[in-house]
Amino acid sequence: MVAYTTAPGDVEMGLEERMVVLVEKKSSTGHMWKVAVALLVVALCLGSVLLLACYWSGKPYLMTQSGHTEALIKNDIAEKTDPHTTLRRISSKAKAAIHLEGSCEEDCENLQGQLEWRSGQGQAFAQGGFRLVNNQIVIPQTGLYFVYSQASFRVSCSDGDEEGAGRRHTPLSHRIWRYSDSLGRKASLMNAVRSACQNTVQEDSYRDGQGWYNAIYLGAVFQLHKGDQLWTETNQLSELETEDGRTFFGMFAL
Repeated sequence: MVAYTTAPGDVEMGLEERMVVLVEKKSSTGHMWKVAVALLVVALCLGSVLLLACYWSGKPYLMTQSGHTEALIKNDIAEKTDPHTTLRRISSKAKAAIHLEGSCEEDCENLQGQLEWRSGQGQAFAQGGFRLVNNQIVIPQTGLYFVYSQASFRVSCSDGDEEGAGRRHTPLSHRIWRYSDSLGRKASLMNAVRSACQNTVQEDSYRDGQGWYNAIYLGAVFQLHKGDQLWTETNQLSELETEDGRTFFGMFAL
């Protein structure tokens, strides 16, 4: 900004002889803007340095947390792939649920297909009015229920013949029965049949006594009535595997 002023002249001089001097006055506004811009640039630089320092100081912790989280995720995936653990977790959150562990410790063949079910041991439990009476589950209320069961077998396919001609196509079966007053009789709720010792390629392992291993799993949703009784029937009880939660029976309300 430029301003003009008139310097005082000799009073006695005429208007024609007066001297006019131009004086330039610089404004301070431009200088203030330059200072403000410089301070802003400095502040941005300092902020960037602080952010970078915080990032690098926290990176080892983040890496450690990431590794820990990855391990937890792997463990969680391993647990979710186990059907026994998954069913146990779901049923434990239901209002009415029961989960039983199978047992066949002595003289299994004399049980005539009635695998002994036990509550209150291992992972077994009962809640919401479910009862185990005479080896049968009694339904507490009318409604929809998810019913499930698994029977695991280990069959010795070698009969001791020197030629190695072991047992062939040994049938394995597992069934869930239901009795309801509305029906007035028992009815098959679910069942499955499989053949053991059908794989001749694995005869060497049979001769070594390792046997043939497989499981029959049953599971579906049913409309059940209060007072209904459910139980299982399984053949080849002497070949049954009952340890480590391999054989179980349960249901939960939906």
